[in-house]
Amino acid sequence: MSQERSIGPVRFVPGGNRGKYPFVNCVYVKDAGVLIDTGADRDHLKALREGPGVREVWLSHWHEDHIAGMNLFEDVPFRQSSLEAEPLSGVESFMDWYGMQGESQRSYWRKTLVEEFHYQPRKASGWLRPGEVIDLGSCSVEIIPTPGHTPGHLAFFFREPAVLFMGDYDLTRFGPWYGDRDSSLDELIASIERLRRIPARVWLTSHETGYFEGDVSALFERYRAVIDEREAKLLDCLAVPRTMDEIVNQWIVYRKPREPKEFYEWGEGAIMGKHLERLMRAATVVLDEGRYRLAG
Repeated sequence: MSQERSIGPVRFVPGGNRGKYPFVNCVYVKDAGVLIDTGADRDHLKALREGPGVREVWLSHWHEDHIAGMNLFEDVPFRQSSLEAEPLSGVESFMDWYGMQGESQRSYWRKTLVEEFHYQPRKASGWLRPGEVIDLGSCSVEIIPTPGHTPGHLAFFFREPAVLFMGDYDLTRFGPWYGDRDSSLDELIASIERLRRIPARVWLTSHETGYFEGDVSALFERYRAVIDEREAKLLDCLAVPRTMDEIVNQWIVYRKPREPKEFYEWGEGAIMGKHLERLMRAATVVLDEGRYRLAG
């Protein structure tokens, strides 16, 4: 189980249930009172607010698990990528950004976002600009654009302690997520490569272990390889022409059927859809009368 750790002024705040979704690991910068993401255990977040204090909230990106504690900081200024203001403007926009179209999915998420993730519309008080370096007093942090997972996903490199918070580029065995409406596989791969070149000595991520030291090159390789493994399985699956529903039922991403289906069936189809888009652009796969098949 991950434990709270401090690296100079940067504090790793582990999420509940070992940082597994719907919890996230967060980062807190002492003295500056900056909290990055709000999906850790709510009691832990309350203790931060009541103890050393939270003067500003930053978001790595707009996903529901990262904003779940925002309602605890209603009176606290927050900053995010300007590219991702829209999904925080209302529940319908939030679901649009995920690309949810089916009414059963949208009905499920209207309720879940409010009841489980405490969703409420928020407007940023300022922006985190890609490439800027912010002086927090005890350290400086570089805002690193890492699109792909989401269009405006940000990573944070705390220069003096050489700590890199990578958000949802989390180095888990599950691999990357790229199922949003505006996710990009090509941008995601480029962001993984950008992150692995940063001269950090400690790597922090939003999920599961979340804290890494030493040589992490093998973890980056394994994480990146999941993309190719999924695509290879999809190509094998398409030896027989299949509809999208049939592809989803192969459970290439999640490996087996899971509940609630409004989450997992949608996620399976969303990620497979990104692979199909890429394979069709490369003329490797074609869509023929509602079925995907290998070209030629």
